[in-house]
Amino acid sequence: MTQTSWQDDPVALWASARVSELLDGHDDPPRYGSAAWHQLPGSDPRKGAAVITAAEMWRRYGDEDDLVAWLNDAHRVRTPLASRKTIAELDALAKPKPAKPVQATAGWPPVAIPGRPGWYRQLVDGRQVDVQRTEAAA
Repeated sequence: MTQTSWQDDPVALWASARVSELLDGHDDPPRYGSAAWHQLPGSDPRKGAAVITAAEMWRRYGDEDDLVAWLNDAHRVRTPLASRKTIAELDALAKPKPAKPVQATAGWPPVAIPGRPGWYRQLVDGRQVDVQRTEAAA
Protein backbone atom coordinates (compact mmCIF):
# COMPACT_ATOMS: atom_id res chain seq x y z
CA MET A 1 0.00 0.00 0.00
CA THR A 2 1.74 3.19 -1.13
CA GLN A 3 0.84 6.38 0.63
CA THR A 4 1.36 9.91 -0.59
CA SER A 5 2.07 12.60 1.95
CA TRP A 6 -0.91 14.69 2.98
CA GLN A 7 0.72 17.76 1.37
CA ASP A 8 0.45 16.04 -2.05
CA ASP A 9 -3.12 14.82 -1.52
CA PRO A 10 -5.82 17.43 -2.28
CA VAL A 11 -8.58 15.29 -0.75
CA ALA A 12 -6.64 15.01 2.52
CA LEU A 13 -6.02 18.76 2.47
CA TRP A 14 -9.73 19.45 1.94
CA ALA A 15 -10.74 17.03 4.71
CA SER A 16 -8.20 18.51 7.11
CA ALA A 17 -9.42 22.05 6.38
CA ARG A 18 -13.10 21.08 6.89
CA VAL A 19 -12.35 19.30 10.18
CA SER A 20 -10.31 22.31 11.37
CA GLU A 21 -13.22 24.64 10.49
CA LEU A 22 -15.75 22.44 12.26
CA LEU A 23 -13.62 21.98 15.39
CA ASP A 24 -12.69 25.66 15.74
CA GLY A 25 -12.71 26.06 19.52
CA HIS A 26 -14.07 22.55 20.20
CA ASP A 27 -12.48 19.39 21.57
CA ASP A 28 -11.53 16.51 19.28
CA PRO A 29 -14.60 14.68 18.00
CA PRO A 30 -15.61 11.30 19.44
CA ARG A 31 -15.20 8.27 17.24
CA TYR A 32 -17.87 8.09 14.53
CA GLY A 33 -20.72 5.79 15.56
CA SER A 34 -19.62 5.55 19.21
CA ALA A 35 -21.98 6.12 22.14
CA ALA A 36 -20.42 9.56 22.71
CA TRP A 37 -21.01 10.44 19.04
CA HIS A 38 -24.68 9.38 19.30
CA GLN A 39 -25.18 11.60 22.36
CA LEU A 40 -24.06 14.74 20.49
CA PRO A 41 -26.88 16.88 19.12
CA GLY A 42 -27.22 16.84 15.34
CA SER A 43 -26.11 20.46 15.10
CA ASP A 44 -22.83 19.85 17.00
CA PRO A 45 -19.93 20.47 14.60
CA ARG A 46 -17.95 17.65 16.26
CA LYS A 47 -20.48 15.20 14.83
CA GLY A 48 -19.69 16.34 11.28
CA ALA A 49 -15.95 16.40 12.00
CA ALA A 50 -16.16 12.78 13.19
CA VAL A 51 -17.93 11.77 9.97
CA ILE A 52 -15.27 13.45 7.80
CA THR A 53 -12.46 11.94 9.90
CA ALA A 54 -13.96 8.45 9.61
CA ALA A 55 -14.46 8.83 5.86
CA GLU A 56 -10.87 10.00 5.42
CA MET A 57 -9.54 7.08 7.47
CA TRP A 58 -11.58 4.67 5.33
CA ARG A 59 -10.29 6.29 2.13
CA ARG A 60 -6.68 6.07 3.28
CA TYR A 61 -6.59 2.74 5.09
CA GLY A 62 -9.71 0.80 4.10
CA ASP A 63 -11.74 -1.42 6.36
CA GLU A 64 -10.57 -1.48 9.98
CA ASP A 65 -10.64 -5.29 9.99
CA ASP A 66 -8.46 -5.35 6.86
CA LEU A 67 -6.05 -2.91 8.50
CA VAL A 68 -5.83 -5.03 11.65
CA ALA A 69 -5.26 -8.15 9.52
CA TRP A 70 -2.51 -6.32 7.60
CA LEU A 71 -0.85 -5.23 10.85
CA ASN A 72 -1.03 -8.77 12.26
CA ASP A 73 0.51 -10.16 9.08
CA ALA A 74 3.24 -7.50 9.14
CA HIS A 75 4.21 -8.56 12.67
CA ARG A 76 4.05 -12.35 12.27
CA VAL A 77 7.25 -14.31 12.77
CA ARG A 78 8.89 -15.20 9.48
CA THR A 79 11.64 -17.64 8.57
CA PRO A 80 15.00 -15.93 9.15
CA LEU A 81 16.76 -14.94 5.95
CA ALA A 82 19.88 -16.86 6.98
CA SER A 83 17.95 -20.15 6.98
CA ARG A 84 16.44 -19.67 3.51
CA LYS A 85 17.95 -21.21 0.38
CA THR A 86 20.45 -19.09 -1.52
CA ILE A 87 20.03 -18.16 -5.18
CA ALA A 88 22.71 -20.71 -6.08
CA GLU A 89 20.80 -23.44 -4.21
CA LEU A 90 17.53 -22.47 -5.89
CA ASP A 91 19.24 -22.41 -9.30
CA ALA A 92 20.68 -25.88 -8.68
CA LEU A 93 17.22 -27.17 -7.73
CA ALA A 94 15.72 -25.63 -10.89
CA LYS A 95 18.13 -27.41 -13.26
CA PRO A 96 16.56 -30.22 -15.27
CA LYS A 97 17.10 -33.65 -13.79
CA PRO A 98 18.28 -36.55 -15.94
CA ALA A 99 15.44 -38.61 -17.35
CA LYS A 100 14.59 -41.78 -15.48
CA PRO A 101 14.88 -44.93 -17.56
CA VAL A 102 11.62 -46.54 -18.63
CA GLN A 103 10.90 -49.44 -16.32
CA ALA A 104 8.11 -51.95 -16.59
CA THR A 105 6.30 -52.99 -13.41
CA ALA A 106 4.82 -56.36 -12.51
CA GLY A 107 1.06 -56.47 -13.00
CA TRP A 108 1.04 -53.48 -15.36
CA PRO A 109 0.85 -53.47 -19.18
CA PRO A 110 4.03 -52.89 -21.21
CA VAL A 111 5.38 -49.31 -21.28
CA ALA A 112 6.01 -47.44 -24.57
CA ILE A 113 9.69 -46.51 -24.97
CA PRO A 114 10.12 -42.81 -25.80
CA GLY A 115 11.96 -42.16 -29.07
CA ARG A 116 11.41 -45.71 -30.32
CA PRO A 117 7.97 -45.92 -31.95
CA GLY A 118 6.44 -49.38 -31.75
CA TRP A 119 8.77 -50.60 -29.00
CA TYR A 120 7.57 -51.46 -25.51
CA ARG A 121 9.28 -52.54 -22.30
CA GLN A 122 7.71 -55.30 -20.26
CA LEU A 123 8.66 -57.35 -17.24
CA VAL A 124 9.36 -61.01 -18.10
CA ASP A 125 10.55 -63.33 -15.32
CA GLY A 126 11.85 -60.36 -13.32
CA ARG A 127 13.83 -58.90 -16.28
CA GLN A 128 13.17 -55.78 -18.34
CA VAL A 129 12.59 -56.92 -21.94
CA ASP A 130 12.08 -54.66 -24.99
CA VAL A 131 9.66 -56.01 -27.59
CA GLN A 132 8.48 -54.57 -30.88
CA ARG A 133 4.78 -54.65 -31.56
CA THR A 134 3.86 -54.84 -35.21
CA GLU A 135 0.17 -55.59 -34.87
CA ALA A 136 -2.27 -52.67 -34.88
CA ALA A 137 -4.20 -51.95 -31.76
CA ALA A 138 -7.70 -53.44 -31.74
